[in-house]
Amino acid sequence: MTAEAKAASPAAPALTERQEARRRRILHASAQLASRGGFDAVQMREVAEAAGVALGTLYRYFPSKVHLLVATMQDQLQHMHTTIRKRPPAGETPAERVAETLMRAFRALQREPHLADAMVRALTFADRSVSPEVDTVSRLTTAIILDAMGLEQPPTARQLSAVRVIEHTWHSALITWLSGRASIAQVKIDIETVCRLIDLTAEPRG
Repeated sequence: MTAEAKAASPAAPALTERQEARRRRILHASAQLASRGGFDAVQMREVAEAAGVALGTLYRYFPSKVHLLVATMQDQLQHMHTTIRKRPPAGETPAERVAETLMRAFRALQREPHLADAMVRALTFADRSVSPEVDTVSRLTTAIILDAMGLEQPPTARQLSAVRVIEHTWHSALITWLSGRASIAQVKIDIETVCRLIDLTAEPRG
């Protein structure tokens, strides 16, 4: 894992073991409800009941449904990151490895379209109050891409710029697929095309 990827990883919340277990139950309940019925199915009272916590307790962890669903996306990305590290991409170039990784992540979301739609809608609805959670999702996505690149040296400034463009493209491709405006084949082409920026932006190191 690169130094940049480590820096991009979010700091673990300062929670007790009991608090962390409660938070895990809340996120699991959120994901289960979203998987069954999408954004509208995630109602705070139902999440609290499914997680076995008081409604007031739920609001102390997550002030709104948008906060909760963005945190759920963070949790899903962390799980994807762990899975990808256990089975790294096999491409010969950084561009190929990143494209393979992002398509694996995309297919994981494809298996849970209602959940994917709920999380993406939450990101779209997020206002300034959710900025820390949204930033964490972005940092996780960046860390996944940097790990997939498998560089022997820290990425150049131009490569980091390419990573940001790739992240935006992946998010946009997810939105267009969820809205029915792009097929899986089109998403794959777009991801592979934008990932070529990584190889094109490598700088000679003096």
